[in-house]
Amino acid sequence: MTNLLTHMREIKHFFYFSLLSFYLSCSIPEKNCNLYKNGTFEFTTEINNEIITSKFTRNDSVEIEYFQNKIDTSYVRWVSDCEFILTKKNPQSINDKKAISMKILSTDDEGYTFEFSIVGNNNSSFRGKAFKIN
Repeated sequence: MTNLLTHMREIKHFFYFSLLSFYLSCSIPEKNCNLYKNGTFEFTTEINNEIITSKFTRNDSVEIEYFQNKIDTSYVRWVSDCEFILTKKNPQSINDKKAISMKILSTDDEGYTFEFSIVGNNNSSFRGKAFKIN
């Protein structure tokens, strides 16, 4: 009888372990941020109920953005595999001098979902989806 109870406990533990493994594999998005450190991208996001689209080219340390017929260059400083800080090369205003924190939240075959905010202002963040063009 003791042998049977031990076996039943093992089955119960195996069941709970399998259930926990399944839950964790479904709830944690897979990220391969290295695929998106370099390339040409297009992203869309909603700010103040308006859909905004931009194109940019990025290598490990520089990002060139094409937005509303303007070209902006920013320095890229990677904080981790999936987080970086953007700082404008030639800021034209006080707002341009504020660095932007970028966090890649998830990746897929087409691109990545990200969150961005002004460094130091965690109360106001926005999300977007960047699609790799090239």
